[in-house]
Amino acid sequence: MRNLIAFDLGASNGRAILGQLDGDKLTMRELHRFENNFIEMNGVFYWDLPYLYNQLKQGLLAFKHENAGELDCFGIDTWGVDYGLLDRNGHLLSNPRAYRMAVDEDMERAWEKVDFPTLFERTGIATMNFNTVYQLYRRKCEGDVGLENAETMLLLPDLLGYFLTGEKKSEYTMVTTSMLYNPTSRGWDWETIRELGLPEKIFTEIDRAGQLRGKLTASLSEELGINRANYAAVGCHDTASAVAAIPGEGSFAFCSSGTWSLFGTETDAPILSDAVRDANFSNEGTIQGGFRPLKNIMGLWLIQECRRDWIKQGSKYSWDEIVAEAEKAEPFRSVIDPDFGDFFSGGDMVRKIRKFCADTNQPVPETVGQIARCIYESLALKYRWALERLQEIKGQHIDRLNIVGGGIQNRLLNRFVADSIDREVITGPIEGAAMGNLLCQAIALGDVKDIEHLRKIVRNSTEVETYKPNHTEDWENAYRKLLSLMN
Repeated sequence: MRNLIAFDLGASNGRAILGQLDGDKLTMRELHRFENNFIEMNGVFYWDLPYLYNQLKQGLLAFKHENAGELDCFGIDTWGVDYGLLDRNGHLLSNPRAYRMAVDEDMERAWEKVDFPTLFERTGIATMNFNTVYQLYRRKCEGDVGLENAETMLLLPDLLGYFLTGEKKSEYTMVTTSMLYNPTSRGWDWETIRELGLPEKIFTEIDRAGQLRGKLTASLSEELGINRANYAAVGCHDTASAVAAIPGEGSFAFCSSGTWSLFGTETDAPILSDAVRDANFSNEGTIQGGFRPLKNIMGLWLIQECRRDWIKQGSKYSWDEIVAEAEKAEPFRSVIDPDFGDFFSGGDMVRKIRKFCADTNQPVPETVGQIARCIYESLALKYRWALERLQEIKGQHIDRLNIVGGGIQNRLLNRFVADSIDREVITGPIEGAAMGNLLCQAIALGDVKDIEHLRKIVRNSTEVETYKPNHTEDWENAYRKLLSLMN
């Protein structure tokens, strides 16, 4: 039996999960959980890397206290795009910047050098103002001292892995989120890097998920009192790991549901058509070396931010209480486009949603239930829009939707999605990213053969729920309203 640890970090929390693989059955148990929030200092948003690094150490210590024997391997996945810079001595130049500080001007300035159609043709990635390429070019334009003195750039999971192992490499699925990877040449997009004047030396060798990448350092092994466990490159982008753990078969779409809803499908080759570009879909990497044409939809960030507003006002609603209020509220009273630009930044979300509804001549949601129902129904409607675009892109009917991630705990939303898309919806596993992370480590160790074997283990190891659609004319009317709001 293998002992594996998945470090699965999201933009709001992280966890260390012990996976024990016995034949074709994986059992999982949470060892350690911690909060994660960006910090504003002097107008710049940062991730607290020393804190995150220490939390990974706490996860390793929690494993030690399990007395489960030696640790065979560990892997790290995080959200995409964010990175850190190291100096020539391998020291961190500053805490990594957080993507939430991005603004549209970052994109527009880069387009003066390389326009978006050219960037898409080279990278296959949708334009979002927080893409790594725009973040780096902003620093270039600002004459940032950190970038000028950088010897190495590592995306966040690779950066954390470096501090645990000393290995400096960049994993493929994570690199594809940067808008600096060329899927045709299968390497860094050197043309764009040179045209934007970014320092070429900072970009490291790219490796693939399912490969061993060093061991825990001797000093950390001694400090923590555990063996020098293997470190594996996994699907370091959390969505790549989550999609790997989808138990689906046949023609299916996936949605990784959390702060963001990553909605897409799998292909062997990138799809670089005008239709993909115009719908602002991305071709991100899969752990098997293929691609995930997908749409980034704003996701549960909307209700998370509303809940923060309510807590500030003294109303400490639990998630279950919010769902209960939504279920009681009048259906289809108001519809929003979840990807409306003002919703991207944090703070004051309740006011932003009310303003959107007022500006579009709809009833303004006032109660917790009305606001939550508006969000959940609107997300379900946006999923239908994404599904229709995917079918056009693939030229193939999609039979069902598989949803993974923490968002599947919201059964009301799952039901809305099935009704909206008029397809069967299958949910599970909740800890999809961690499960994919663990089983990718097993591939690196030679215990799992390939993605088909991996998904067979997922089906053996998890329970799923199925939602049958109840599609009504009310959903059709609401969808037409969403389309009018997007035009």
